[in-house]
Amino acid sequence: MLLNSNSKNNQSLRHNVNKIPTGTRLDFLICLGSSLFVAMGIENKIVPSKIILGLDPGTSVMGYGVIVVQKQEIKLLQFGVIHLKKYVGHELKLKKIYDRVNQIIEDFMPDEVALEAPFFGKNVQSMLKLGRAQGVAMAAALAHGIPINEYAPKKVKQSVTGNGNASKEQVAAMIQNLLKFQKTDYLLDATDALAVALCHHFQGNKHSKKTQGWSAFLSDHPKRIKS
Repeated sequence: MLLNSNSKNNQSLRHNVNKIPTGTRLDFLICLGSSLFVAMGIENKIVPSKIILGLDPGTSVMGYGVIVVQKQEIKLLQFGVIHLKKYVGHELKLKKIYDRVNQIIEDFMPDEVALEAPFFGKNVQSMLKLGRAQGVAMAAALAHGIPINEYAPKKVKQSVTGNGNASKEQVAAMIQNLLKFQKTDYLLDATDALAVALCHHFQGNKHSKKTQGWSAFLSDHPKRIKS
């Protein structure tokens, strides 16, 4: 059984997705421009689902991945990349990130968002731009009141592969094995984003930096408030 709706009914459908009658089994879902949701009945019990959006911020390419967790079963919903090189000017890239992340959120209505925290580098300008990209993605989630969780790159790799120094290729291979999909031509940023989502699930919301809503964000960062 698949539920399909236009954007006007997204919220009500997402809230009612766990109320589908028992006995219904749904094996796979991928969104192709519409808002689709799944629920699965197991052993005559309604099993709640959690949708997690993983993001790998970038200024040239930004990866995203969406998974759904039902009990301990993890299913892939969608993953891909946002190409930003073609946009002239950093402000246009930021707008594209916000618009695209906002659209993904509206399509899938995730319960939680997980981001890879920027690593510290020697190039200050690059770090500043990367931080802005992450901030814009966070703003899109905060606008919907979705909890945000940040994970360090080493934490993500350790959680998914067991090796905090694993290469992107090793992470991608493990993701393909865990989520059972064939090798694709997608950039490694997309599988990195799926790794962030899986890391969040494996951590069980522990040992992460978490923000929920603008009020919580401002409370966590009081020095950013100007009088």
